Amino acid sequence: MEYDKKMGKTIDVIKSDFASVRAGRANSSILDRVTVEYYGTPTPLNQVASISTPDPRVLVIQPWDSSLLGDIERAILTSDVGINPQNDGKVIRLTFPQLTEERRKELTKQVRKYEENGKVAIRNIRRDAMEHIKNMEKNGEMTEDDRKEYEDEIQEITDKRCKELSDLTSEKEAELLSL
Repeated sequence: MEYDKKMGKTIDVIKSDFASVRAGRANSSILDRVTVEYYGTPTPLNQVASISTPDPRVLVIQPWDSSLLGDIERAILTSDVGINPQNDGKVIRLTFPQLTEERRKELTKQVRKYEENGKVAIRNIRRDAMEHIKNMEKNGEMTEDDRKEYEDEIQEITDKRCKELSDLTSEKEAELLSL
């Protein structure tokens, strides 16, 4: 069903938002939103450099063109990553500090905010679906019984997707609090 796919895409967006939450471990996905000026064009960092994790709390960024080191360093500093890059002239290292209890709680609040935004988006999709079905009934394209059946089906899908989102949030919170 079309609305289920839309809700699924919303869940995928929230998953990527969760992946970008820095959890004290080196995770290259936190750099997904960082772009670097490359020949006058904003280019995603992972398209101009290789990103590796030699140990659990360090990311190493090695640009394919060494003249980009300064630009990459500036891009990371101006992004919302929150880690100061260390440039040794060949590679850039990002060392992830151990999370404090206060920072864990902040990140948990951020995760809950992402969850709430996702649930609002899913409810908006449900509202659009319900309006569409009511209009179809009004135009004589379906009977009242069919409308009720579709509304129940859409509500089931909505409940399933909201539960999926809640489960993802619980997993992420457990990950944040267990580090």
